[in-house]
Amino acid sequence: MNNENAIGRTTAIVNANVFDGENSIGVKTVVLSGETIQSVGDEVPGGAVVIDAMGKTLLPGLIDSHVHTDMDGLRDALKFGVTTELEMNGHWPAKQRREIAERTDMADLRTCCMGVTPKGGHPTEYMDSMGNSLIRLYVRFFYPSVETPEAAVKFVDKQIAGSADYIKVFIEDGSCIGFPGLPVLRDDVLKAAIDEAHSQNKLTVVHATTLDAAKKAVDAGIDCLGHLFFDSVPTPELITKMKAADIFIIPTLVTLSTAFGNNAAELAADERVRARLDQKWIDALSRSMNVYPQGKMEDAYAAIRALKNAGVDILAGSDVSDPLPILGGLAHGVSLHHELRLLVAAGLTPAEALRAATSTPARRFGLVDRGRIAPGARADLLLVKGDPLANISDTLSIDIVWRSGVQYRS
Repeated sequence: MNNENAIGRTTAIVNANVFDGENSIGVKTVVLSGETIQSVGDEVPGGAVVIDAMGKTLLPGLIDSHVHTDMDGLRDALKFGVTTELEMNGHWPAKQRREIAERTDMADLRTCCMGVTPKGGHPTEYMDSMGNSLIRLYVRFFYPSVETPEAAVKFVDKQIAGSADYIKVFIEDGSCIGFPGLPVLRDDVLKAAIDEAHSQNKLTVVHATTLDAAKKAVDAGIDCLGHLFFDSVPTPELITKMKAADIFIIPTLVTLSTAFGNNAAELAADERVRARLDQKWIDALSRSMNVYPQGKMEDAYAAIRALKNAGVDILAGSDVSDPLPILGGLAHGVSLHHELRLLVAAGLTPAEALRAATSTPARRFGLVDRGRIAPGARADLLLVKGDPLANISDTLSIDIVWRSGVQYRS
């Protein structure tokens, strides 16, 4: 499916409360022309297809800022109004990416391509634990890794040549994810990878699940923490450094929650979810990873409040990947809605949580054509019943999703 159906079409969405990606701007008429938003607040043009959205809220298409996806994952994401996924480790050939960009039956994609990790480092332990001898052989001999600064520079250059939008690095000793003793990047290798990415104007995102790893990443000059660390609340010193360096964070509270032993069975039982997911994903939501049961969501919430109060940008991301038994509690699309709820539980207002899934990731990752409802922006939109600015769970009451001006139909 491509965007030909949007060409020449004019659609007017009337009587909706509009959240433009930054603020609620009240009831406005939003006109779509082809793939873009033509106007906000103007009259309905003659000949337009009119959609009456009385009692509903119009939002920009949501952006999940941390996923590990595939074509099916991109399809599931769009079912839930997630119109863009940011891949944080995966091989995506340029031809396939061009195809995805033209389709309207799945979310759009941005990617780091493959992340920087040492031999035997994260995430190879997940693949090695699958019990498949061919996968183990691949991990042992062929999975890309770096051991020296020179190799890190070449690796980063290769990802950028392969059209990486940003660069991912891993600092993971396994202590918080059930695989203690994993090899960790040397400091000089980490610094070389970050510096090379910056020399080519690429953002850098780090995987770190401990406070010590996060401190190391911040000192090395990282741009983004891809997780909130599991084992501690941030120190005032770390928060001060993050703010001074304009470092942002994708806390993936849903991942912390499942790591701490909490499942998403309530979401799995919600008809708004069940109607859109295969049984394998329903089952996955109903499980938990439970790899760090000593963790407390109250500590994670306190960390979010401290980061928010310091003015650190917070982005919504889920870290969803595959419906494997060891990766329970997550599902493409729906887990971003779960993340919004957890961000509100942590102390963000619903408007702040919605910014974390729309305008803020668009701004931080340079997605200048999306994340806002404004003239000239892409017509990636989500219409929901109710008012998520009053009740954040209303984001799941999905009525219509548009991708590049085309109304999604399952």
